[in-house]
Amino acid sequence: MYLYYDTTMNKRQLSIEKEIANIKQTLLKLGHMHPGSLSQQKRSARGTYHQLSYSHAGKGHTKYVRPKDVPEVRQETDNYRRFRDLIRKWVELEIEFAALRRDEGKSKGRLTEKQ
Repeated sequence: MYLYYDTTMNKRQLSIEKEIANIKQTLLKLGHMHPGSLSQQKRSARGTYHQLSYSHAGKGHTKYVRPKDVPEVRQETDNYRRFRDLIRKWVELEIEFAALRRDEGKSKGRLTEKQ
């Protein structure tokens, strides 16, 4: 993992670095995930059932979900939504951080490898 260090970082840049580090830690703890949404469908005479609908590699998929698997699948789809939100926030922060670096016109930063 590479971290950007610069002795002239302003408070916002430091704040962004901390937010990104927090996002990375949260991502590590997410657990299993699956794209899509879980919905309950009604059959005419047999009651209801759950299905998982999602797109992957440009194709739509729909899978039947057994009643005993519904809580697990719901958690996986929630984890995937959280994953997407965290990645979106990370990218926004990286864009802001890059703009702040460029606006300062500083090139004193260096990349160091963290193990």
